[in-house]
Amino acid sequence: MSLAGKVALVTGAGSGIGRAIAETFAREGAKVVVHDIHPATQQVADAIDGVFAQADLTDQAQARQLADAALAVAGRVDILVNNAGFQHIAPVDEFPEETWNRMIQVLLTAPFQLIKYLLPGMKAQGWGRIINIASVHAQVASPYKSAYISAKHGLLGLTKTVALEVGAQGITVNAICPAYVRTPLVENQIRAQAESRGIPEAEVIERVMLEPAAIKRLIEPSEVAELALFLASQRASAITGVAHNIDLGWTAR
Repeated sequence: MSLAGKVALVTGAGSGIGRAIAETFAREGAKVVVHDIHPATQQVADAIDGVFAQADLTDQAQARQLADAALAVAGRVDILVNNAGFQHIAPVDEFPEETWNRMIQVLLTAPFQLIKYLLPGMKAQGWGRIINIASVHAQVASPYKSAYISAKHGLLGLTKTVALEVGAQGITVNAICPAYVRTPLVENQIRAQAESRGIPEAEVIERVMLEPAAIKRLIEPSEVAELALFLASQRASAITGVAHNIDLGWTAR
């Protein structure tokens, strides 16, 4: 599934799922623009012969600057992976409004912006891949995650809508919906949920994260990356507008 000659932008690629996708794409020959808010991500980009682009996606202006920086690498972006995100857990009546707004911006508005800015180039060449890293929470809900779940439901709707708009122009748009993946973000969630629920961290993993699943383990970032690679390849040219679950059987209930 070679990506030789392709240019990919992966947001939130400093660690976890984004890093695994960036490394997998680079292994298959893509030139990867590695985005993150943290300057240390330069090391990730250097290790895969990529290009580091720093941006704070809570700022709408910086989302535009990120698109421009990615386009400057080769004059186009063939593959966009919207992966950047963060989490805050609280009951809805205690959820800080500013945090809500920041999460919606990063998880939903910034992906819309990047799609909007990068689609013209994909249309011009008659080829493109947009992969939105959603979540099992794009389809089901859990307590204390109102902003995250609202944004991910919206991201899935955006995925389907754009897929219908650009399918005739050689561009596919898909979402990957994993359950809990072994990432630093999930480690933070474990601690936060243990605090909010008043239970030990081990109990959060067993009772909250894995209880609905048929397969009782966390997902590895590399497993998500391999699906992203397939969706980015020519082999997936007939697949668009789909929520691809890697959810350990969660939504089979």
